[in-house]
Amino acid sequence: MPLRPIVCVLGLSIASLLSSCSYDDVPIGTTSLNSRYTEQQPTLSGNGRFLAFVSNRNGSHQLLLYDLEQQQFVRIPGLNRPETIAENPSLSYTGRYIVYMTSDQGRPVVALYDRVTQESQILTPIYRGWVRNPSISPNGRYVVFETTIHGQWDIEVLDRGPSIELDIPNGASVAGP
Repeated sequence: MPLRPIVCVLGLSIASLLSSCSYDDVPIGTTSLNSRYTEQQPTLSGNGRFLAFVSNRNGSHQLLLYDLEQQQFVRIPGLNRPETIAENPSLSYTGRYIVYMTSDQGRPVVALYDRVTQESQILTPIYRGWVRNPSISPNGRYVVFETTIHGQWDIEVLDRGPSIELDIPNGASVAGP
């Protein structure tokens, strides 16, 4: 398993030091978008500010998020775990939600990462078929992907429900479901 850097903020006590340590998922020593590493599967947020892509920077296959306006990488803690591979990202309008492919017990699954809660959840845990190529709607409510649940590649639309917090620009109104 490749070593990952740990970033710590010095505190006044051992407890505060330990609680401030986390795995760093931002590429080492660079804020540049282009590099000598393999980078693929790019996707833009609906507002054009964020770019997500898969890279082998830091010595491991990982999903990265880049802020085109600030010209720097954005931390996405908890998304890139050492035991899984994240691929095929798709972003909601402001990049709050990231839908991607990963694996669960050796099977490909569609997962969703919420940048506000910094948590991932598997959206397709009960699918018996294979899944691939997920995409999220701009407001974050709908996720589409390909599935073989019926013995051939079909398109599935997953409605996350009316009670989710939508990804809409500040002050925008929501029309319809």
